[in-house]
Amino acid sequence: MTAAMTRSSAPGETRAAGVVARWWPVAAVFVGFLLVWKAIVVVGGLPVFILPAPELVASRFVTAWLDGTMAPHAWTTIVEVALGFVAGAGTGIAVGYALARWRAVDRVASPYLVAAQAVPILALAPLLALWFGPGLPAKVVICGLIVFFPVAIATMVGVRSIDPGLLELARAFRATPRQVLTDVEVPGALPSILGGLRVGVTLAVVGAIVGEWAGADKGLGVLVNLARGSLFDIPLLFATLATIALLGIVCYSLVVLAERRLVGLR
Repeated sequence: MTAAMTRSSAPGETRAAGVVARWWPVAAVFVGFLLVWKAIVVVGGLPVFILPAPELVASRFVTAWLDGTMAPHAWTTIVEVALGFVAGAGTGIAVGYALARWRAVDRVASPYLVAAQAVPILALAPLLALWFGPGLPAKVVICGLIVFFPVAIATMVGVRSIDPGLLELARAFRATPRQVLTDVEVPGALPSILGGLRVGVTLAVVGAIVGEWAGADKGLGVLVNLARGSLFDIPLLFATLATIALLGIVCYSLVVLAERRLVGLR
């Protein structure tokens, strides 16, 4: 019985040890960052309105979530990020595939795509807010635009990198265009597409904040402006920035999880 218990507990202990080995460097760097932050505040004698101590920010972070200050703004931003990411990624995958497979589309569309990407989204945001209003549609468009380009380029590169021999083999077996797409092109390009989605999902968070700065009444970007402006609550400002960073980490982690499910560890 003792031997059986030892064998059954060994996999759990190994898994726990693996988790600790993987995450302790991250935790150590985070603790070091907090210590350096605290040292700068203490040694420099910085006032709260310049750089609040980490414990003040942590306390304000907790109270902002408990008293209902943070949650409505965070939920608004999450909805904008989700809808904008889906719209931008879906359009980017479709356009990227067209760029890769049809040379005429590549010749005609590429200059315009590059020109559109060269214009900063911060400059376009006020115009889009004017066209679509201060509500949700403008934020979704802004997020979609900023997500679109990296996903489109990643898809184009992924499709073009597929071994031509596999395509010829599929055609030799008289595979239909749909079968070529689902059985050869999508699996072959998927790692590259997911790499573009990693970049795009973090940019979606940036797009949502930029859109809220251009005009909105709710969202984490709005809360940043309120905290530094009328409220003059600098710990709340830092707590909001921490929430934005955590949102980006969660979104990125979800894409990484989907990547591991679809293509495994690489």
